[in-house]
Amino acid sequence: MYVIPDRLELLTPGQMALVDRAAAAASPDGLYRLMENAGRAVARAAMRAGPRCRTLVLCGPGNNGGDGYVAARLLAQEGWPVAVASLASPRAGSAAERAASLWQGPLVPFEPLEAARAGLVIDAVFGAGLTRPVEGVVAETLAAARRVLAVDMPSGVDGETGAVLGFAPAAWLTVTFHRAKPGHFLLPGRERMGRLEICDIGIRGPHAGVEVNAWLNAPGLWRLPELGVEAHKYTRGVVSVCGGAQMTGAARLSAAGARGAGAGLVRIAAEHGADIYRVGEPGLIVDEEKLERLLEDQRRKVWVCGPGLGMDEVRNALPALLAAGRQVVADAGALTGAAGEQDRLRGVSIATPHAGEFRLVFGDPGQDRAGAARRAAALFGGVLVLKGPDTIVAAPDGRISVNDNATAWLGTAGSGDVLSGITAACLASGMAPFEAASAAVWLHGQAGTLAGEGLLAEDLPRHLPQACRLAREAVRGLA
Repeated sequence: MYVIPDRLELLTPGQMALVDRAAAAASPDGLYRLMENAGRAVARAAMRAGPRCRTLVLCGPGNNGGDGYVAARLLAQEGWPVAVASLASPRAGSAAERAASLWQGPLVPFEPLEAARAGLVIDAVFGAGLTRPVEGVVAETLAAARRVLAVDMPSGVDGETGAVLGFAPAAWLTVTFHRAKPGHFLLPGRERMGRLEICDIGIRGPHAGVEVNAWLNAPGLWRLPELGVEAHKYTRGVVSVCGGAQMTGAARLSAAGARGAGAGLVRIAAEHGADIYRVGEPGLIVDEEKLERLLEDQRRKVWVCGPGLGMDEVRNALPALLAAGRQVVADAGALTGAAGEQDRLRGVSIATPHAGEFRLVFGDPGQDRAGAARRAAALFGGVLVLKGPDTIVAAPDGRISVNDNATAWLGTAGSGDVLSGITAACLASGMAPFEAASAAVWLHGQAGTLAGEGLLAEDLPRHLPQACRLAREAVRGLA
């Protein structure tokens, strides 16, 4: 079993609070030491980013505000023209109160005019743990800022869900500490982060009492199998795709995705319309026997069901595949065929809905899309891939990965069909469903980036071998 790199861990605000408390308890001055280190990280980030300028630090009453007071003091020591605006006084006896007491520079009103006058506004108002909307003078003051450096999280962004609560500024730079939060990468919050820096503030050792179950999706969270000298088409994995009689292009794109991602053998099951499929690539095998006969071949363990299939075709194929104990990647028609009937997906290994399909089957995800994906995965007992610009992969045991490796050019017809094939190829190679789905999402995004502007779904498969090579190289670089 390989070790997932620490840098990929995503801790919720609640989990990070537990980590902070455990680290603070390790020494009598622990919490204030962490606050000093955090404020120093913010000050250094500001100094690296540009020349000295008129700076306003907006401080809230909590620990986030304490970080701001430290940053203000250290910047002033370096000759920066700094003022502090305090929303409210820190709690008596707290580390934040101690930090505030050491600030000897100017204090100005917490108001939009002061923010508008500054060349840089450091947002240390609320941080990642905010649970109420940002409104009134806080929203107005942040909105007046020309350039914002956010401490931990732009105020107004929920650190767990990425939801924007009321108003949140679009930061130019966000500095967070020890580990990133899910909200740094989940939309719409991700668009408010600007450049993200994750800074070490001296927290060491394992996270006692914290079970990490969320990660940024990247090589290292998963590893593509390495091919040995004895590899052959069956050890590399066999992928079968259910082919529809009418929308044949979708199944062909799925098959192309599987082949490009390294499947050793890809077959389309087309009891009707087999001749149409045979005009495609010569390496693609087309079967026209009845599905029941094809399922007698025990080497055909992984199937894609849904792309291009009509309702009747799905209702015939999916139950037969599940009854035969096959690993099924369900997409498109297999999802719309389960609208309002999630039990139809029970037994599916991986389901890959986009937002509209998710809503049909599982209901409106609301602002907490990661939570909705987790609940849906638990409902049908398989891995769920909630597709989008911040695709979320959720396992039924509560693990998630959040993907930020994608391009808007993937928003084209057929792109999802290719993803279903990539997913099946990863599954057929022997990867576990959560890792296979996460790897497929990353490879799909990387292929889109390599294809570049104006890509068509047909372009993606030819870029997949390079995407796979880059993924393997990234993992080797971790050794």
